[in-house]
Amino acid sequence: MDFEYSDKVKALREKLEAFMDANVYPIEREKYEWEHDHHNLWVRWPGMEGIKAKAREAGLWNLFMPHEYGKWSPGLTNLEYAPLAELMGRVFGASEMFNCSAPDTGNMEVLARYGTPEQQETWLKPLMAGTIRSAYVMTEPEVASSDATNIRTSIVRDGDHYVINGRKWWISGMMDPNTKMLIVLGHQPSDDRARHQQHTQIIVPRDTPGVEVVRPLSVIGSYHSPSGHAEIVLKDVRVPVENVILGEGRGFEIAQGRLGPGRIHHCMRLIGGAQRALEYMARRVNDRVAFGRKLADQGSIRQDVAKSFCEIEQARLLTLKAADAMDRYGNKVAKDLIAAIKVVAPQMAQTVADRAMQSFGGMGVSDDTPVAGIFATARYIRLADGPDEVHMAQLGKLKINELAGLPQR
Repeated sequence: MDFEYSDKVKALREKLEAFMDANVYPIEREKYEWEHDHHNLWVRWPGMEGIKAKAREAGLWNLFMPHEYGKWSPGLTNLEYAPLAELMGRVFGASEMFNCSAPDTGNMEVLARYGTPEQQETWLKPLMAGTIRSAYVMTEPEVASSDATNIRTSIVRDGDHYVINGRKWWISGMMDPNTKMLIVLGHQPSDDRARHQQHTQIIVPRDTPGVEVVRPLSVIGSYHSPSGHAEIVLKDVRVPVENVILGEGRGFEIAQGRLGPGRIHHCMRLIGGAQRALEYMARRVNDRVAFGRKLADQGSIRQDVAKSFCEIEQARLLTLKAADAMDRYGNKVAKDLIAAIKVVAPQMAQTVADRAMQSFGGMGVSDDTPVAGIFATARYIRLADGPDEVHMAQLGKLKINELAGLPQR
């Protein structure tokens, strides 16, 4: 077991770190203030495309796409991508600058793995080029969508088209003016198919008649403009049969291939956020004096820093182990490690950021530092791509079945 990054990864990390020093950190505050000005709601920050062009020219582009996707991939493994995603995760929204942001990454992987040549030409190419964005349309307000068999948006065959009707919410990226394509998970019941073969995924162009935004949804007081999250209605939406991905009733098969990488990408980025929060905390307590002593001289503060360091290192190692298992054995075999890190990393990042916020006092809950934003991101990621409880229930069941069958020793 080698705990050193390869020379290729070291070189990419240095290149990415230098790029962020030159192009990302200096505009972080400007971009934040633009996106939180209500006059700019759902308007993209003007500097985004320029930075994306520089990143693409530098070869720091589509780094997320695993090597098994052939011509669509830059050739990195999940293990190689992990430390790069960690660096991007230090700044909220930075992943988009490298065309490595959700939900586009998951949609690109779906199209690369399951899409027809026509679907790839129409949608994957512009997504890979970063000229359009996309959304993944799964969660519904009327049912517990963490059990995806509850999804009830209907997909009905009508000649050469499918007609889609339903209500969805928490559709990330829906408000972005660059979003041109949706991948919709809907219900297609059939007496001839098993329970987990009753759902289908289908491509819906954003401008299709009947796709209506009900409202944008805020996340802990922020709309996450310009991409946002929305509640939408699909009302008699008609798309050609050629827009089905892989085939009728294969929606869960696609979802499992999509969600594993998406979950671990969240964890990679959160480790970067937690690391940054720890760095802010260390600088703060080293500079701040209260009651005649540096905060850094307080035993409780030192314990907070020490525990945070330990927890970040533990989560980082588990993330790397999960990524390595995905590369070696595939996402299905690595599902226990993916579930474990999806439980561990968001809670860890939330805890570390909470300690950092406390060390800043009142400033810690303001937007004067990135720390409060890191906390908020970690908190909602505990729900994204499945809540903690679902991952723990599935992981617990898996491990009971596995370990109970072992002989007693």
